[in-house]
Amino acid sequence: MSTAYSLSKARLAIMRSGILFGLITVGWPAGSAHASPPMLTGGLASQPIGHYEFCKANSAECTIRTHDLGPQHVTSTVWRNVVAVNARVNRSVRPKTDFDVYGEDEVWAYPNGLGDCEDYVLEKRRDLMREGLSLSNLLITVVRQPDGQGHAVLTVRTDKGDFILDNLTDAIRHWDQTGYVFLKRQSSDHPGSWVTIRERGNPIVSTLVVTPVATQASVSNRRVGKTIDRPTKR
Repeated sequence: MSTAYSLSKARLAIMRSGILFGLITVGWPAGSAHASPPMLTGGLASQPIGHYEFCKANSAECTIRTHDLGPQHVTSTVWRNVVAVNARVNRSVRPKTDFDVYGEDEVWAYPNGLGDCEDYVLEKRRDLMREGLSLSNLLITVVRQPDGQGHAVLTVRTDKGDFILDNLTDAIRHWDQTGYVFLKRQSSDHPGSWVTIRERGNPIVSTLVVTPVATQASVSNRRVGKTIDRPTKR
């Protein structure tokens, strides 16, 4: 074996170790050294009414044809940006229901210091797009929490699996480690289209209506009850 070849292998090992160390130091989730199985998506799903109205008001954001070049490759810089954006938006937005802010339900909008779950998602999606991530890998996702409430999170598709950015926690987890039931998400090919999500090979009904509950009084608990999964008026 040549000296040059040995040095090349040593440099490669050092580079890999450096990248791994960088991911760990900025909060790379434990047990995430290997990719988690990605979500399995199905056919077209109904668009949430709030997103439908958001697209009417922001048509340019929902008519872009995204080119799906595959999941985002994770580097230490990418992961650092994801962690920072998630934490920053969670800190900077105060949880309030749509009715408290706008006097009506299901208003999806960029937050101006106040907002509920989907507003956090919109802000994180916009910030990460500005950091260079493709919209095809930043997908608004509708889930059902263990207590039955509807909720919106941001899915970040990567070559290490699908990660969830959530206003209820600064922790970033693989989608299958959240305890949520995943209902549907934006299509990776078109931000104005939605697709169903299959869990463990079983299709999930994407038009489930979740009854809203009263908002928790504590700000530290950012949960805001939502009927987030109504189909659009078509």
